[in-house]
Amino acid sequence: MSAHGSKKVIYAALVGNLLISIIKFAAASMTKSSAMLSEAIHSLVDTGNQVLLLYGLNKSKKVADDKHPFGYGMELYFWSFIVAISVFGLGATVALYEGIAKIYAPHPIENAYINYIVLSASFVFELIVWFIALKEFNKQRGDMGVWNSIKNSKDPTTFVVLFEDSAALLGLMVALIGVYMADQMNMPVFDGIASVVIGLILAGTAMILARETKGLLIGEAASPQLTDKIKHIVSQDPRIIGINDLRTMHMGPRDILVALSIDFDDEIKAGDVEQSIASLEREIKTNFKAVKRIYIEALSIADHIKLAANQAQD
Repeated sequence: MSAHGSKKVIYAALVGNLLISIIKFAAASMTKSSAMLSEAIHSLVDTGNQVLLLYGLNKSKKVADDKHPFGYGMELYFWSFIVAISVFGLGATVALYEGIAKIYAPHPIENAYINYIVLSASFVFELIVWFIALKEFNKQRGDMGVWNSIKNSKDPTTFVVLFEDSAALLGLMVALIGVYMADQMNMPVFDGIASVVIGLILAGTAMILARETKGLLIGEAASPQLTDKIKHIVSQDPRIIGINDLRTMHMGPRDILVALSIDFDDEIKAGDVEQSIASLEREIKTNFKAVKRIYIEALSIADHIKLAANQAQD
């Protein structure tokens, strides 16, 4: 997915959540509904999260310098992880607190019809944003399954927004049911129960997002398809006996680091080795635009095994 596609999703979610949060806070103050207040805080947290994602996207584009020689691509992974933590630390915690407080000290909902109108309208707005996020996510995943695409994705922006919007839609349905039952059955405790359920939905969403973004933050390899194609390119060079080691790591969604240890034919000259390395680097970068840096080591298989054994002992 392009950076333009990622920003499109985030901007849509930012505008939608900001407007919805304002309306929800107004409704919560008029109706005294805990579920509505939890939803308002949820939307406000989501708004802040979109700002963090945009900040991470912009920071990740900074050019590499002496302090960060591999660039700033992982800024996006860091801020995506912070988003996951904020969903749990702010959204889930406040919703659970509000819900438990309402269960222990229930009070009637005032002007319940306002909640019905606001929650229904919010659901429509959230659904529009959700469809935009889903459309961009489907572009990214292609024929891959939804869950496999999330696990293999190196661009967290779209699936983070998609998860947030999915949690928002579930939360709105729960809030609407809770408010309806509290109003129609004259049992305000259901309003508190709805708030607790919303908190649990947010907590579950936060844990999934934290797990997926943590893997990116600590460093994930490129896809097996890419590494297999690199091995094929290397195998076409007659001056190379074999590959000792091939390691890759995503420094950003479209920034891959490749490290190769290659065993060259002992009969060739140093100049041939240099030509082979230059040719390999040129061909790999031509075929894979996301590969920004390649480091190739010339080492015999015997020496490679010895070094690996020494490292294992250390």
